[in-house]
Amino acid sequence: MTYRFFTPAPPKAATGRTAEVYQQLRDEFLGPAPTFQVLSAVPEVLAATWALMREALLAGDASRVDREVVASSVSRANRCRFCVDAHVMLLHALGEHELAEAIARGGTPPEPRHAELAAWAEASRSPGAAGWTSPYRPEVTGTLLAFHFVNRVVSALLDPDLLPGGLQRSRAVRSVGGRLYARAAREPKEPGRGLPLLDADRTAPPGWAGDSPVGVAYAALRTAALRGGDLLGDVARQTIAATVRWENGKFPARPADWAVDLVRDVPGTDRIGTRIALLAAFAPSAISIGDVALWRLSHPADADLVRLVAYGAITATDHVAGALAPAPR
Repeated sequence: MTYRFFTPAPPKAATGRTAEVYQQLRDEFLGPAPTFQVLSAVPEVLAATWALMREALLAGDASRVDREVVASSVSRANRCRFCVDAHVMLLHALGEHELAEAIARGGTPPEPRHAELAAWAEASRSPGAAGWTSPYRPEVTGTLLAFHFVNRVVSALLDPDLLPGGLQRSRAVRSVGGRLYARAAREPKEPGRGLPLLDADRTAPPGWAGDSPVGVAYAALRTAALRGGDLLGDVARQTIAATVRWENGKFPARPADWAVDLVRDVPGTDRIGTRIALLAAFAPSAISIGDVALWRLSHPADADLVRLVAYGAITATDHVAGALAPAPR
């Protein structure tokens, strides 16, 4: 696995909250995967991302297969090949081999219920179209939002191949990988264990989540990731928020040119940061080495790059969340 712009500290060097997150990842998931290591420069974002994924994707009574269908389908809609491959492998781990391969091929899941879930998840890329919302329970909805955020971070900061040389594109490798993770994937997880990792000053959970731990985790991620906006001025933040609303998930045909046009009226000192955040929201793999080099002239720390990408990612994710109706009482 290759990191695109910097190499995070190795897991064995982690301390404090980062070490606690990594221990939960070892206990309950696939260990400190690159998806989480790349966030370790900003421990509050790392902890909230893991807490949301844990409480939404792994914990509780909702069907894990349903949630993996959502995770892989959202990832497909966001063109995050790394995440599609990872969650296809986890469907193999759950024994859903035909379903996994249908999604890997870009096809429709064979069971109508899974096909409906996949279509709903893919439609969330443009939530303003045709009254999109969620009829599903908080774990399923939270999985969808978790992957809108994670897809963008991964596409921005990691290379797209899950395994060296793209080995995960072999059905045999996907199937073998699934068997290796079968035990971890099938063990039930108690809700709430991720919440003690979060900051104490939490905002109220969103209405769509009811009293689920998923809502607490989403609110914490939203708060932590939006702090990245402090790196930019008011005009820059308004430009990003307005573009996310207007474009409603549309993929720019030529992302680099699109971003240049959008930042023309942003103050000069904020143009490169606004460009990176906009690309993180819409086409994160288009963030270039040149973009990052210009940003580092004024913000050399890895943590500031992670904060900026997380800000663009959560702005797009929260646009999806804004289309959700409150949970029924």
